[in-house]
Amino acid sequence: MTRPLLISDCDEVLIHMVRHFGDWLDEAHDIEFTPSSWELGRNMRRRSGGDAPSREEMRGFLDGFFPAEMHRQTLVPHARDALARIAEVADIVILTNLQDSCRTHRMDQLAAFGIAHRVECNQGPKGGPVAALVAEHGNPVTVFVDDLPMHHESVAEHAPQVHRLHMVAEPALAPGVPAAPAAHARIDAWPDALPWIIDRLASGRPAPAIATAAAHG
Repeated sequence: MTRPLLISDCDEVLIHMVRHFGDWLDEAHDIEFTPSSWELGRNMRRRSGGDAPSREEMRGFLDGFFPAEMHRQTLVPHARDALARIAEVADIVILTNLQDSCRTHRMDQLAAFGIAHRVECNQGPKGGPVAALVAEHGNPVTVFVDDLPMHHESVAEHAPQVHRLHMVAEPALAPGVPAAPAAHARIDAWPDALPWIIDRLASGRPAPAIATAAAHG
């Protein structure tokens, strides 16, 4: 039989990123970073004053953090144990939006936290890669977990049968990120998310159309 499948994001789902990114911006670039939104430019303020960082500068900051500063990142509470429980009943793929050159760094980083599952890098919306992974695994019942609403919208378009869980595991960021309209649920802590995921994986059923999905929250 085809095992169910979990496809999980990494940053702010399995490991913390923005709090450590902010610390590094302060130290290396004299930029104050307040994680209140996923619009990175809104979170940044030069301590010296002047214009906000440009989009090109923000991309440069991210390239400076990954992979050189990944050692700063910390494990999201209960994420490792939750994945271990899920691995008893399902295959797991970690789909992370990093350059392909960072794949080995990400694998090593996760392994140091006791998380050893297949890692795939992606750039851009995740709907296409999720659909391809589901097909590769034999079209099993699948749960997708991610912190960015845009990725839930993309997966809803390309793989609507996938159960979609919106999770923002960074407490400082979560209040500034509304529930993703294209997700079936919003749960920000692994102890609460685990039974939701296990129930969907065990159901053997595809996800309902979002119009009939349970209310977010």
